[in-house]
Amino acid sequence: MEDDRSGVTSAVSGDRRSSGAAPAEVRLAGRLRRGLAALRSGLFRPLAEDDDRVAYLVRHIRYGIVLSELSALAVLIYSLFTETEARHSPWIFALAAVVVAGCPPILLLPLRDMLLDRRGPVMFYLWTLATTAVIIIATALDGGAESPLDAMLFLTLTYMAVTYSPHGVVAMGTAMTVSYVLAFGLSGLTSSAAFFVVLLIAFTLICTMASVNAWAAHERQTLLISTQRALAATDPLTGIPNRRLFLERLADAVDAAASGARAVVCLVDLDGFKAVNDRAGHGAGDALLQSVASVLGTAVRETDTVARFGGDEFAVLADVTEDFSSEMLAERLRTAVARVGLAVGVTASIGVAEVRAGYGSADLLHRADDAMYRAKAAGGDRVVHQPA
Repeated sequence: MEDDRSGVTSAVSGDRRSSGAAPAEVRLAGRLRRGLAALRSGLFRPLAEDDDRVAYLVRHIRYGIVLSELSALAVLIYSLFTETEARHSPWIFALAAVVVAGCPPILLLPLRDMLLDRRGPVMFYLWTLATTAVIIIATALDGGAESPLDAMLFLTLTYMAVTYSPHGVVAMGTAMTVSYVLAFGLSGLTSSAAFFVVLLIAFTLICTMASVNAWAAHERQTLLISTQRALAATDPLTGIPNRRLFLERLADAVDAAASGARAVVCLVDLDGFKAVNDRAGHGAGDALLQSVASVLGTAVRETDTVARFGGDEFAVLADVTEDFSSEMLAERLRTAVARVGLAVGVTASIGVAEVRAGYGSADLLHRADDAMYRAKAAGGDRVVHQPA
């Protein structure tokens, strides 16, 4: 009986140990997956998010091509006028010709599109690996670790530091170091080669720190610019677009109208709003404006625009179709305002003007404004459509 109990106890203990081991293995596998995902994300992080950054990187690529051409020219001059093993070597001339002929076609690639996705880092990585291979081969032809040509690896690392993500700098610096060791250290590192490897590792770390700082500064600048743009285009009270952003989108709608797209402008002016401020104060008036902005936003689609022009006047720019006409849209807006303003006696006078090619933004707003004033003059809480 005791043996049976001890056997059961051992089995239970074994089950506990195995059940404890399994979650540990699962956690380890989860950490590995997360680590690999973070590494992949860091290595293939898009190098640009906007047109300004793309333009900067395109210029940087042009400078890199010029730098490669000048480096090839310097190697040729070195080979022609220096008493080294590479003097007049046809292979050195061939490598220089490959660099001179191979770099300019990079400009034929769709760089502006590539830099916005993962193709950008891949292109730079391949370029760096090819450059590393050329430098290692040229160094080997010139006597190996004693040749000064391997110093061009530092030039390549410096170029990388202002472009790549920190993960990319580490990866390419490691690839350069490993390539150098494989090429010149398999039979035993000489003191000069070992010193060069130490310098290469140290320089990779310095370039990585420079990349970390550069990307952090870029992210702060990007966040600051996006925040400023958002503030410049947003009404501070209601949080919806302001007149400036509305006019930009209206101009786009006018351009789209030339291709057959249909859209309307609705100007919404609140009836009885002044009385709310007089009776309950400006705090109540502000709260009502926020509520009106909210219900107008729910009355339209996500692709439409609701903006505050100032005071108690709002504007709506919306696409219309056979199934969703301007009459349906305007009535939905009027009903939404009437519902939220019922308790304080606030309604809306709405003027509607169809967006047509040939009209400027100012003309369209004037037509919608005229229709809105006619709705208000007729007693308010109604919609007036400006004839096409």
